[in-house]
Amino acid sequence: MPVPGARNSLTDVAGLRVGHFTDSSYGALTGTTVVLAPAGGMVAGVDVRGGGPGTRETDLLHPTAAMDRIHAVVLTGGSAFGLSAAGGVADELADRGVGFRVGSSEQEVVPIVPAAVLFDLGRGGNFRATPGESAGRQAVRSALAGEEVSTGCVGAGTGAVIAGIKGGVGMASAVLDDGTTIAALVVVNALGSPADLLTGMLSGGRLLLDGDAPGLGQPDPAEVDAVLAGCRPRTVGYASSPGAQAVQNTTIGVIATDATLTKAQCGKLASIAHDGLARAINPVHTMFDGDTLFGVSTASREAPELPQLHEILCAAADVVTRAVVRGILAATTTRTDAGHWPCYRELAPSTAGTALNTRTADDTGAAVETGTALHTGAAVETGTALDTGTALDTGTALDTRTALDTRTAVDTGAALDTGTALDTRTAVDTGAAVDTGAAGAS
Repeated sequence: MPVPGARNSLTDVAGLRVGHFTDSSYGALTGTTVVLAPAGGMVAGVDVRGGGPGTRETDLLHPTAAMDRIHAVVLTGGSAFGLSAAGGVADELADRGVGFRVGSSEQEVVPIVPAAVLFDLGRGGNFRATPGESAGRQAVRSALAGEEVSTGCVGAGTGAVIAGIKGGVGMASAVLDDGTTIAALVVVNALGSPADLLTGMLSGGRLLLDGDAPGLGQPDPAEVDAVLAGCRPRTVGYASSPGAQAVQNTTIGVIATDATLTKAQCGKLASIAHDGLARAINPVHTMFDGDTLFGVSTASREAPELPQLHEILCAAADVVTRAVVRGILAATTTRTDAGHWPCYRELAPSTAGTALNTRTADDTGAAVETGTALHTGAAVETGTALDTGTALDTGTALDTRTALDTRTAVDTGAALDTGTALDTRTAVDTGAAVDTGAAGAS
């Protein structure tokens, strides 16, 4: 029976490093995520299923192509404009002498950097606020610095939306009985719904392992209507059609293992991993999505025999489903001049259980956990108790409909008279959650 890895993260596959660049400054809601290979590169394959993809260097991953190893994978917002970030990643790696050597000097290298983009244009208010070369460079530096890898509304997930709710970056891993590790990083930005449209439960929740989302349950009956309203697949059509959304979606990700796989097997890894999307999102792989998954092997363990390969492939689909669910749960409600996207936990607070620590922050540096991601300049002091005007006893949760005025600084002296010191890492459910470990946005 597979169990989650030590971090339940893509970095449970030894040698992989992940870095984010996040831009939630005024007018922007986008970012870039990079997965760096170990020294010597990694074997890779790809499977593109969506009808509207945006990619770079995927042809090199075909088994008949000459290149055996790649040096990074870039997942980015910005639609086609965001592909510039991959150029920044390649430049940063080349400056460090990382790449395929093509000359006599160690600096004469060409980094092989496949990439996939998602559509988040205009979600911050400025249509042309997109990741460029500097975003790619900063994401590489973040990965090399060994910073803790965040999930939720960070990196390529900053402007992600699924159906009508906030999406984001999710990760999950599994360790098989023989010690092989499989992990996934998925950026959830789909047209389809993540929820059962009868019960409001997250469709992929049935495949979660212990520790994936403590306390997650079925929404209360009173919450179901709000969940269904937020999770119904979006109307599609041409941009000129009233209420319609054009190609504004795409779920992208990386599935990795430490088992030694060929390029063809990495392609199969990516292919089977798409089954994991289908278990968590409905519909999926539509003409209005550009769903693209990369399969990579660090080749640090021996090559599997066919029965072991079967187990790896089956686990790959499951870790993708789990990563999708965890990305949705890690996302925070986000409001910009262009729109408002509630998070699943806000719509179904009864399902919250133990909040996931997403370490997501708003553009002012305010630390925010699994509640509302502030985007309008609100000053929020971590550790500050919010005065709701009601005396709370220590077992009572804040009303999930309590709204923060995002233009007003929260009184740093306000304290709740509970008789018990509040745990500063406790999420105040969905409307105003505070995490003292959160890092400021890039």
